[in-house]
Amino acid sequence: MAEEYPLSTPTSDDRTMAILSHILAIVPGVGILGPLVIYLIKKDSQFAGENAKESLNFQITVYLAGIVFWILAMILIGFILLGILAIANFVLVIVATIKASENKIYRYPFNLRLIK
Repeated sequence: MAEEYPLSTPTSDDRTMAILSHILAIVPGVGILGPLVIYLIKKDSQFAGENAKESLNFQITVYLAGIVFWILAMILIGFILLGILAIANFVLVIVATIKASENKIYRYPFNLRLIK
């Protein structure tokens, strides 16, 4: 778990978009789409773009892990892993949201950084 400070103080709009990029990821039915839309809109912003990219990468990681754990559910261990994944996703998104509100760029600990 690492956090970085942006090179300059983010604007109120950038901070709001960074917060939304994290919190929208746990809204049912939104998942990957919230961070993706914000990333596409704000990718040129150092603060909001980096937060949205990190959130998007994390949600892709969670989605891929969910597929693997769902397959493992056939041997019952997957149900436990799916529960742990859901809790970890919720907790880490809340931590990232708090860090974004403190003008920090949060780096998720278990993240495939597919979007560069």
